[in-house]
Amino acid sequence: MFDIIALLIPIVGFVCLVAIVRAVIDGRVKRRLAEMQASEGMVRELVRADLIKRRHELLKWGLLLGAIGLALVGIELLGLGSENPGTYGLLMGAAGAGLLVSRVLQGRDG
Repeated sequence: MFDIIALLIPIVGFVCLVAIVRAVIDGRVKRRLAEMQASEGMVRELVRADLIKRRHELLKWGLLLGAIGLALVGIELLGLGSENPGTYGLLMGAAGAGLLVSRVLQGRDG
């Protein structure tokens, strides 16, 4: 149990750091737009593009995590262990399939 926690702490820390940096940068961009008194059409287009980007990111991560979850269920049902290369192949294949499906669905949106 301790090994898992020791592994997750740096990962969670990195994710939090990235989220903080991204929030600061987004805030600066929005402040700069307000200072420049950008046209309403330009601001509206930037907000729309940001909304589409966030929707695509949510779709991508949802499909990726769902595919990996299904792969983990498959690994459990097949009785595979960490010493079996098929375990890693199944995980990587599921991750790739999830990303490919998200790309196909994003292509339909535009």
